Amino acid sequence: MSATGGNKAIIAAFSANLGIAITKFIAWALSGSASMLAEGVHSVADSGNQLLLLVGGRKARKEADREHPFGYGRERYVYAFVVAIILFSVGGVFSIYEGIEKLRHPHELSMWWLPIAVLVVAICLESFSLRTAVKESNQVRGDRSWAQFVRRAKAPELPVVLLEDVAALLGLVFALFGVGLTVITGNSIFDAIGTLCIGTLLVVVAIVLGIETKSLLVGEGATVEDHKRIVHAITSGDEVDTIIHIKTLYLGPDELLVAAKLGFAKTATLDQVTNGINAIERRVREAVPAARVIYFEPDVYRKDAAADTESIVVRGED
Repeated sequence: MSATGGNKAIIAAFSANLGIAITKFIAWALSGSASMLAEGVHSVADSGNQLLLLVGGRKARKEADREHPFGYGRERYVYAFVVAIILFSVGGVFSIYEGIEKLRHPHELSMWWLPIAVLVVAICLESFSLRTAVKESNQVRGDRSWAQFVRRAKAPELPVVLLEDVAALLGLVFALFGVGLTVITGNSIFDAIGTLCIGTLLVVVAIVLGIETKSLLVGEGATVEDHKRIVHAITSGDEVDTIIHIKTLYLGPDELLVAAKLGFAKTATLDQVTNGINAIERRVREAVPAARVIYFEPDVYRKDAAADTESIVVRGED
């Protein structure tokens, strides 16, 4: 994912959420709607989350140093994980608390038309934000389903913004449902139910984000497709007889580490091994541009040691 595309979606979401948050709080102050208060807090949390994603992206661009020799690419994962925590605690838990309080201490809405008008406008603005996120995601999603994109994307920004925008739209629908039924029936319990639905939705989205981001923080290897491309790039030439074992790890969304032990012929000279490794590195980088950090260890493959190796790939086979 390009940083420009991700930032465009983040900025669009931030602009929409900040403006929506202000209008929601005004509508809450004048009408007393618990759903509007929950939605206002939701929008504030989302705005803060988008700022965190921008900060994470900026910090991830820092040059590698002695303390962090592989760079700061995983800063983006850390900040995405913090976003999930904020969405859970600030957005979800607060909304559930506010819904319970409204159930315990119900009160009538005043100026009922104001929260409805704000919600309708907010739905339009959030739809624009979601449209931008979908458009940017389609440029990198390929033929993957949306569920696969959220689960397998190595860059966390677009999946986070997508889930936040979807949650925001559904939350607005819940709020409109709660306020509308309260106006029609005169029973404020529907406003409280709408608030509880918003809180539950945010908690679910936060848990999904947390699980997926945790996997990236722990460390994920190359996708199945990229792994096959790397293996093919190594074995497509005649430099090596086997890949004795190979490991990959994403150091950041756009930087993949490839480490492998390669089996050379027993008669290969030092010049042949060196030139062979350089040629293989070029092919791997052409096949998978994200493979920026490559370590190859030359060895002689011994059949009697095959049982002790972690993976064996013979030249010409995947």
